[in-house]
Amino acid sequence: MIRILLVDDHELVRTGFRGILEGDPGIEVVGEAKSGEEALQQVQKLKPDLVLMDINMPGIGGIEATRKIKRLHPGTNVIAVTIHSRAPFPEQLHEAGAMGYVSKACSPDELFEAIRTVLSGGAFISSDVSRKMTLGMLAGTSPDAPFGKLSQREMQVLLMITQGSRTQDISDSLCISPKTVSTYRHRLFEKLNVRSDVELTHLALRHGLIGETA
Repeated sequence: MIRILLVDDHELVRTGFRGILEGDPGIEVVGEAKSGEEALQQVQKLKPDLVLMDINMPGIGGIEATRKIKRLHPGTNVIAVTIHSRAPFPEQLHEAGAMGYVSKACSPDELFEAIRTVLSGGAFISSDVSRKMTLGMLAGTSPDAPFGKLSQREMQVLLMITQGSRTQDISDSLCISPKTVSTYRHRLFEKLNVRSDVELTHLALRHGLIGETA
């Protein structure tokens, strides 16, 4: 029996995934979480075989939660889930320890294929994400431009800024000082050529890094 933890801040999405997964008699959805912080607690408590991890969530978000899960529970596999098919940061997720990357638009068959592939030790990228990445390479551009030049930590800070998190909230969540958060914000502004949090958020929206409801 494959034991899976669902992590998404939208209850409707978790319900949809649960309905699909529980159609397979070999899968058991052992729990749900609506944030990265809650995911860490649930992994510690439930010891799932695999986590379906939403990327854009309040708090530490999916990338940082994945990194911490793989550090503390290396036997737990993680498949990252995104609402977008443009694969905004597959490299950061791979570095964090995720071995699968699927969009919420993937078919049930593809979701099950991703689960089987990752649990057998392989890596998986859903077809729509892979297609966008290939088109970007053929066009001579990165699918995550202009965000490909950001470090993993810079990406984490960016996502929290676009969620409206205050400097102190980011400091507490990522265990870094407020001064360091301000330094990362300044680097983001310089690298992305923006002048404010509002411009940063608009840029993230235009490139599909976050959704309208993020």
